[in-house]
Amino acid sequence: MKIYSSSLQLPEYAVNMAVLLKTNTTKFSDYPIFQDVQNDTPTRLTWNDFYIRVKTIQSWLLSNGFKQGDKMAFLSKNCQEMLEIELAVMALGGISVPIYSGYPPDQANRLLEFCEPTFVAIADHNQFLKIKSPEKVRKIIHFSSVEDINLNNLIPFSDLIIHDSLPNDIMGLDIHSDTVSLMMYTSGTMGIPKCVQLTHKNILSQQAAMKVLWDLNHNDRFLSYLPWHHSFGGIFEKFAAIVNGAVLSLEYGYGKDLDILLDNWKKVKPTVFFSVPRIYQAIATRLMQDKEVEKIIFHDDLRFIFTAAAPLPKNIANLFDDHGIPVVEGWGLTETSPCCTITDPTISREQGIVGKPIPGVSIQIEDDGEILVKGPNVMTGYYHNQEATTDVLMEDGWFKTGDVGEYTETGLKLISRKDRIFKLINGEKVIPTEVENLIAKDCAYLAHAYLYGRGKNHPVLLVFPNKSLFSQKPDASLLSKNCKCPEGMDDYFNCLSDCLLKWNNANDTKFSRYKKAMLIDYELSIENEELTPSMKLAPNVVGKVFKAEIESLYNPLESKSEDVYIINME
Repeated sequence: MKIYSSSLQLPEYAVNMAVLLKTNTTKFSDYPIFQDVQNDTPTRLTWNDFYIRVKTIQSWLLSNGFKQGDKMAFLSKNCQEMLEIELAVMALGGISVPIYSGYPPDQANRLLEFCEPTFVAIADHNQFLKIKSPEKVRKIIHFSSVEDINLNNLIPFSDLIIHDSLPNDIMGLDIHSDTVSLMMYTSGTMGIPKCVQLTHKNILSQQAAMKVLWDLNHNDRFLSYLPWHHSFGGIFEKFAAIVNGAVLSLEYGYGKDLDILLDNWKKVKPTVFFSVPRIYQAIATRLMQDKEVEKIIFHDDLRFIFTAAAPLPKNIANLFDDHGIPVVEGWGLTETSPCCTITDPTISREQGIVGKPIPGVSIQIEDDGEILVKGPNVMTGYYHNQEATTDVLMEDGWFKTGDVGEYTETGLKLISRKDRIFKLINGEKVIPTEVENLIAKDCAYLAHAYLYGRGKNHPVLLVFPNKSLFSQKPDASLLSKNCKCPEGMDDYFNCLSDCLLKWNNANDTKFSRYKKAMLIDYELSIENEELTPSMKLAPNVVGKVFKAEIESLYNPLESKSEDVYIINME
């Protein structure tokens, strides 16, 4: 099999987080590393002050029994306190384990107990209540008050940064680069959790590769909403800012409120922005409705935007291109820290093409189309899950990604997740993402589509609407031809029926055409694990949650939800 690699060499990089922080503090001293924009007057944290706080936290950790190899789990949204503790822990040789703060108590506690943390850091009282046996944790650090709880192991964050014994230098400068520094759960966890173990080398080698490909520096400004419990935000974006000395500003609406995001954008004027297509689509819709928003987004300092997780519709990419803002796309997995390929912004974008390997990373394609990856960014394995590790990590160092693709002149083309490809009862092979992407790129009112048909005579389709657009008409450039611009579910049912029939008939592979579709009045969520943290549909979970609805499309006598609309394609 042919191996595809970058012609560019991977440069030298810091051996560990402690060395990185010490070096950057010397270089950037009075420049900001972090900015809080929630108030009218933003407050900045300089590298010098950040370095002192990290050293102070390390001293407190050591005096309270935390040692190299110990784990600190986090149940919190992105915040300055989390950033400071996490870097102190990682630099010290400990392991950070971020857990999604929106998980319900049972799920959060299950993941918490699985990773066996010595210490836990929590945002507030609500997160504390998710810990089933708090008395078993050595120390629980809380950022906001925990009400009426009398436990000796509860410590306010303020105690960590007033510790008396301040070391002369940051601790952990001698930590080996292969030391695990981060454990991150993969999205859509089913059965035994898959908790990826990543080393200092995994994370820092990738940022060294990116330095070759783009010129980020201490003058850059990041506006960040991507959650730190997920690799896109918690590794790729966050460390892109830290490694290059750029200032990181939190988008305190966390990507859930476009008005707040725009207000933050106005304050920060980001030079780069990392996001998933769903947010870009919301921005594009608002741009077309309000010319003032156009002035906010396309300010003079904006250099490029970065997108990942799912294909960005061409019309939205064109909107940024037309304003002279390059659109860069990448691909990777949590297991690869996460980025493996990057598109070249000077080359015209093609749907499905996610670029060429970054320096240090190699790619090859198996006979069945599965993409293999090798490089310093590949994980050491899954925590307490040797079976899953053996399944994906080959003895010669290649990682089996589970993604299917092909290599073209312009780079890697993604086709599907391997486990999503299914066979019909007649043996015909269906690639559901090809059908789903065909629908998604042409319907602004669609949030998610899910094609099913494993072992059946024919596929069926589930459709989930983007109901937020019912109250605001998108610009014509974002709509398919003759769109009826629905204002509610009944309107959308009528509109969608015509469009699905058109798109279905346009599919040249007749056996992959769906014979029935179901429009479901339901919003998929990260909290229920129906969406990944990067807002992609989690097919295994959706298939289980809507099993009855799927079966009802094959057998009308089966029970189904009342909040559905059936669309016949025949």
